[in-house]
Amino acid sequence: MNADVLKGGFADAPVDAAHAFRAAMNVMARPGTVEKLAGAAPPAPLSTAAGTLILTLCDPDTPLHLAGDFDCQAVRDWIAFHVGAPIVGAESAMFAVGDWESLAPLTRFAIGTPEYPDRSATLIVEREALAQEGATLRGPGIKETAEMALPETEAFQMNALLFPLGLDFFFSCGDQVSALPRTTKVEAA
Repeated sequence: MNADVLKGGFADAPVDAAHAFRAAMNVMARPGTVEKLAGAAPPAPLSTAAGTLILTLCDPDTPLHLAGDFDCQAVRDWIAFHVGAPIVGAESAMFAVGDWESLAPLTRFAIGTPEYPDRSATLIVEREALAQEGATLRGPGIKETAEMALPETEAFQMNALLFPLGLDFFFSCGDQVSALPRTTKVEAA
């Protein structure tokens, strides 16, 4: 095992995890907002925000899917050491991380069941940038409307139609995070 695997976790796990969890829940509760999310120093290609989300939200009972270039030995080893989450195929994942293209098609991921809509996947989508402009958002947590740059709008429109089923999304870039829950209605810019 490479010694670099031992690095990059939380310096003060209880405090760092609490701060990260609050930031993650804030962006999920207020779609379109962007917050700083730091504390982890994961190996490339994971961003600081994506690594921090994984450290905060995953554990040995949380199946995680690594898509595309994110499925590399350095990331697998880092997750195994710091989190212990099992790496699984998309169909079995509770969380998944990758860029938009490598996560496609979204139909591979669990959307929950009518009895258990919470048994759906949450996707962590790595982006080149996060911006509060672009598609118009409406729904819970948004006073009137909000704007958010999305990789496309149709997939999120279709996802909202599945409510109470569907996927939830975090978007990460560097040390920034934003989110789009399944309850949000998306209109093209």
